[in-house]
Amino acid sequence: MHSDGTVSITVNGEHKRVRSGLSIAELAAELGLVPEKVAVERNAEIVPRSTLADVIVEDADELEIVHFVGGGDHLAALKPDQWTVAGKTFTSRLIVGTGKYKDFAQNAAAVAASGAEIVTVAVRRVNISDRNAPMLTDFIDPKKITYLPNTAGCFDAESAIRTLRLAREAGGWELVKLEVLGEAKTLYPDMVETLRACEILANEGFKPMVYCVDDPIAAKRLENVGAVAIMPLGAPIGSGLGIQNKVTIRLIVEGASVPVLVDAGVGTASDAAAAMELGCDGVLMNTAIAEAKDPVLMAAAMKAGVESGRMAYRAGRMGKRMYADPSSPLSGLI
Repeated sequence: MHSDGTVSITVNGEHKRVRSGLSIAELAAELGLVPEKVAVERNAEIVPRSTLADVIVEDADELEIVHFVGGGDHLAALKPDQWTVAGKTFTSRLIVGTGKYKDFAQNAAAVAASGAEIVTVAVRRVNISDRNAPMLTDFIDPKKITYLPNTAGCFDAESAIRTLRLAREAGGWELVKLEVLGEAKTLYPDMVETLRACEILANEGFKPMVYCVDDPIAAKRLENVGAVAIMPLGAPIGSGLGIQNKVTIRLIVEGASVPVLVDAGVGTASDAAAAMELGCDGVLMNTAIAEAKDPVLMAAAMKAGVESGRMAYRAGRMGKRMYADPSSPLSGLI
């Protein structure tokens, strides 16, 4: 002990002089620490937390005082995240189809679980032989959910245009989904016919959201002739293979001034999240939900996948590194 009533100690590698008779708990408090939230090692031996107030610091003691550290700013409140197509604004970025379900009731339950605000609907002949047959509108209210008439099954521009003209006559729809298929095996879009149909429909006042190949040049041409949304395939329709070419999807997103939604090929929630992480405005799917063992549960999973992927995109992912970078700071290492 020194003549001034102090003792010399080492705390976390730093020499200090403190008053004699000071307990470790008192020392921690003087250092601005909460004794209950630290662990103390004295001369290479751990001091039980319950005894910190009883153990007196002695001359030449070497103390290590540690606590848990973290980092980062406080989480800012998330701003509302909506998207707009053809002047209509939506909160959900998931669009679901209405085919392949065992019945309309299951379809409606899946739509509810998905949180979708838009459903695609095929335009088909009325069943005149059974006027009491159930209809989709009995289960999914078009006043609450936006119906998006599509041209599924059309293999030329004329049939697609004809279908959508009938849809507009039946329900006044102008926001529509256009797809013109090239052949039955792959269900890949015929881009020549698709472009032709898109231009004609746009000139007639339709607002076509267009299924297309994952080609940034074709996507830009569609936009130039009046497409209000670009919907590149992730993989062949109904394949469940997930996004096969993230590079071209990203290029389409970067080059588009209209919404971009991945359409076709999604198999599970991680595929939906991947699409959103690329910056897509939304995802359209049918088979991935309808053919799941539990369609309603899968619909909820897809909702979560789309939402988490969108949040990750908004957050901005970390940069990729070739080598390791420690998560814990090296300063203060024992």
